[in-house]
Amino acid sequence: MTGGGTFQTVEMLPLFPTFVWKADLKPDQFQPLNQQILAALTGLGAPLNALRPGENWQSDHGLHHNPAFHILTGWIQQAAAQVLQALHIQHPLAITGCWANVNAPGTGHRLHSHRNNYLSGAYYVQVHDGADSINFFDPRPQAGVMRPTTAQPTEYNTEVAAVRVIPGSLILFPAWLQHAVDTNRSGLPRISVSFNLMFPAFAEEMARPGWTSGVGT
Repeated sequence: MTGGGTFQTVEMLPLFPTFVWKADLKPDQFQPLNQQILAALTGLGAPLNALRPGENWQSDHGLHHNPAFHILTGWIQQAAAQVLQALHIQHPLAITGCWANVNAPGTGHRLHSHRNNYLSGAYYVQVHDGADSINFFDPRPQAGVMRPTTAQPTEYNTEVAAVRVIPGSLILFPAWLQHAVDTNRSGLPRISVSFNLMFPAFAEEMARPGWTSGVGT
């Protein structure tokens, strides 16, 4: 026996959402920037077109100290500031690591996360069809216990979300969020710059106990 009348629409309440932020720079912004980045990577010895299928190259993690990357780090800081504003967080973030990745055809990147940081991200210098996405995985440990068949996969019923990128795309996400990159199925190298951000004042201010003096042990 069913209830009488028409049932009201069920409202969906998004509790504990996981955000990924994406911005696409305009061509007049990313084209000269990407040329500058490619020239800088060549100067660092990056084998932009000399990798064999399945190989990858990664720079050291200090590119944010290299003047050739200061325009990029400026965009990263602007994007991070917008993220903090949306989250109503007043403590500023600083880049703690920045490195370049060159992935030859046939190369992917396994599932991983970035420890000891608040935000992580990537900027895409060169991507092509077949090498133009990054995958994020459901962080809820018990969500996979029940996965009924769905008529259509959406962001509400899948455990993997693919975010498409183009040259000039800038992605930011929680550093703890597990992610992976599919195998490069294009015929050209995929080139990106990854980075981490953390609160400089964490140890001095933010990590202090939340209770007032004289309360707790």
